[in-house]
Amino acid sequence: MNNKAFLIITSIAPPDNRVLKVFAKECLTHNTGFIVIGDTKSPAGFKLDNCDFYSIDRQSDLPFKLAQSLPTRKYSRKNIGYLLAMMQGAEIIIETDDDNFPLNGFWDERTRNVQAYPQSEKGWVNIYRFFTQKNVWPRGFALEYLNNPPMAIDSAALYVHCPIQQGLADGNPDVDAIFRLTSEVSIKFNPSGNIALGRNTWCPFNSQNTTWFREAFPLLYLPSYCSFRMTDIWRGFVAQRIAWANNWSVLFHKATVFQERNEHDYLADFKDEIPGYLNNGKICNELQKIDLKSGPEHIFENILKCYDVFIRDQLISPDELPILNDWIQDCSQWLKK
Repeated sequence: MNNKAFLIITSIAPPDNRVLKVFAKECLTHNTGFIVIGDTKSPAGFKLDNCDFYSIDRQSDLPFKLAQSLPTRKYSRKNIGYLLAMMQGAEIIIETDDDNFPLNGFWDERTRNVQAYPQSEKGWVNIYRFFTQKNVWPRGFALEYLNNPPMAIDSAALYVHCPIQQGLADGNPDVDAIFRLTSEVSIKFNPSGNIALGRNTWCPFNSQNTTWFREAFPLLYLPSYCSFRMTDIWRGFVAQRIAWANNWSVLFHKATVFQERNEHDYLADFKDEIPGYLNNGKICNELQKIDLKSGPEHIFENILKCYDVFIRDQLISPDELPILNDWIQDCSQWLKK
């Protein structure tokens, strides 16, 4: 990597996890910091060469307000990893999970200005259908829009400012429980051109293969007091809405990881996804109506306005607010360094 980059994973897997071992080796080769955030179920004495592992005890000693307020046994512990990267001067944060193997292209140079097909004012678009002919959709897609016709590319490829970039995952990609319960999941996406989604164009993105540039770091925040299956999806909706206010686009590009998915209970996943099935379309309609201010100096104010939608609609508990405010204070401190 030409810039100061960090790869962040949260995991309770042992150090012999094959993905963790591969990334530990390849991060060293590619001059990328590798941070793994543990939780209460992490194995004692975790040790892996070239992996900076943070147990719960080690996290509690960090100079972050968030380290004290974040609940345990939550995917949102990953927020600690983001702050650690910021504290160490990160310019790029890459995130994935412990069941995604890097493919050729994962270590290609990342730039925020990317040649892509820009798409705006399209409403809900199923980005997966641009990369495959299969009738498949990303987790978090509003079900009422599934029968929308595939997006027609109506623009030439241009260089677009994309400080948030979602890579796809071959193999067993990020789809919802309805798809998993009704269809066989084995997908290889076409390595088509890049798509940049701009103003008033929605598609969920996840935390499995995502790149964030420094100006977008405040939008990394994963909420704690909501469904595990919705935390990164709802974060993504907030990020997209604030991106529009800053004239940023969200990039979707070819698969650069291969997922061998950890064991899941699909019915349990379905239950955790019900708040999204029932509300994702409504959430985005409400976010779209918010009057947000442009400019990086307003980004934290905008985040609070967006999360107020979730709290007002009783989708996220009001207990989220003190944690979100701790995130804002910590980010403000370390992004000024």
